[in-house]
Amino acid sequence: MTVKKALLAFVLLAAVVALISNAVAATLSMTGVLTDDMCGKKHTMAPGKPDSECIRACVRSGAKYALLVGERLYALKGDVKQFDPLAGKKVTVSGEVNGNIFTVASIAEAK
Repeated sequence: MTVKKALLAFVLLAAVVALISNAVAATLSMTGVLTDDMCGKKHTMAPGKPDSECIRACVRSGAKYALLVGERLYALKGDVKQFDPLAGKKVTVSGEVNGNIFTVASIAEAK
């Protein structure tokens, strides 16, 4: 096998490994603020009211619950009944992340 063929085989193998690892969801825990994917960090839809009321109103209007970690927003997939009482609070979420979708296995208020 020539050096060129060996190098090409290595590059192709590395590309396949990179594609596979990007396609596989990672299981992890993150702590952030439970918000919605419409307002994100700034809740201006309900001026003078707590963020939790704005978040719940946005979700009733079709927005999805989301986790805000720093500047990154993850759309939450899971049991909305678990999310509702924690709206606007700092939470720790465990589950699988694939891109910006967080499939929730567990969620609890952070201490």
